[in-house]
Amino acid sequence: MAEPASPPTSQYFNLTYPLPYVAHVEINRPEKLNAFIEPMWLALPEIFSYLSNSPSVRAIILSGAGPRAFTAGLDVAAASTSGPLAHASPPQLSTAESTANTNSQSLYSQPTGTPYTTQKPPPPPPTLPPDPARLARAMLNHITTFQACISSLEKCSKPIIAVLHGYCYGLGIDLSLCADVRIAAPDTKFAVKEVDIGLAADIGTLSRLGKSVASASWVKDVCLTGREFDTAEALQMGFVSSVVEQGGGKEGCMAEALRWAGLVAEKSPVAVQGTKELLNWSRDRSVEDGLRYTAVWNSAALQTNDTAAAMKAMAGRRKARFEKL
Repeated sequence: MAEPASPPTSQYFNLTYPLPYVAHVEINRPEKLNAFIEPMWLALPEIFSYLSNSPSVRAIILSGAGPRAFTAGLDVAAASTSGPLAHASPPQLSTAESTANTNSQSLYSQPTGTPYTTQKPPPPPPTLPPDPARLARAMLNHITTFQACISSLEKCSKPIIAVLHGYCYGLGIDLSLCADVRIAAPDTKFAVKEVDIGLAADIGTLSRLGKSVASASWVKDVCLTGREFDTAEALQMGFVSSVVEQGGGKEGCMAEALRWAGLVAEKSPVAVQGTKELLNWSRDRSVEDGLRYTAVWNSAALQTNDTAAAMKAMAGRRKARFEKL
């Protein structure tokens, strides 16, 4: 596969390559605890589509810049001044507008032949409240676009490890649930905060969290209360696969993420990408459906040269080297 066009650029994301075949995407708005504004989530599909299609990338690390947060979630201050959350309630006609509407109707219904020169000019038509159906359509478009932007991580063909530290609130939960592996620094604080700003989380947490941990009761607990939970609880419930105690918080987490990504990047990209695809596809379907899809997938994938190369390397006790995919 040819290398795609030059990588996308965004002031809100740093894209680097710390190891061969490993990309690092860093959320870069540390002065605001990496809280998301609209240009940030709109940039995600382009970044992860590029990485998904790049044969020079086999594993991806996702982290947040600065010492204080992976991301504090949605920038509520910005969202409250623009976008759908700023216009959640349709404005109503005021008494003056209603009166003007009545008066304008009486003026327009003057008998034929009545000279307008003897009347005051008719007032302009009143500003009517937005139609609820059209408001709903606009809101639907906004939400589904937002959902698709976050889901671009899950749809990326390359495995993603999320490095969580500091605050991981709201949208941070959404993003990390779209990653394949989550590890956390000991100082990480988690919360599904949407209920505290008057809405049900609508970007992915309510659909994915229950499929990522074992306890439906715990999922409802944290989603209904918006309460904060720590790394010990996140590890106990299986939300994260490990809490990295060594190495001083975020730095130790990054070292572990680099070790993990480097290990994955050494393996056959045919095998790794196929494994991610089959795990994600089977998660939402029956075992029988998953087995059938796996059989069809591997009927093509098993024809790769990577299998023979991996077996020979294992027999010779050496590392295999695989072509780009």
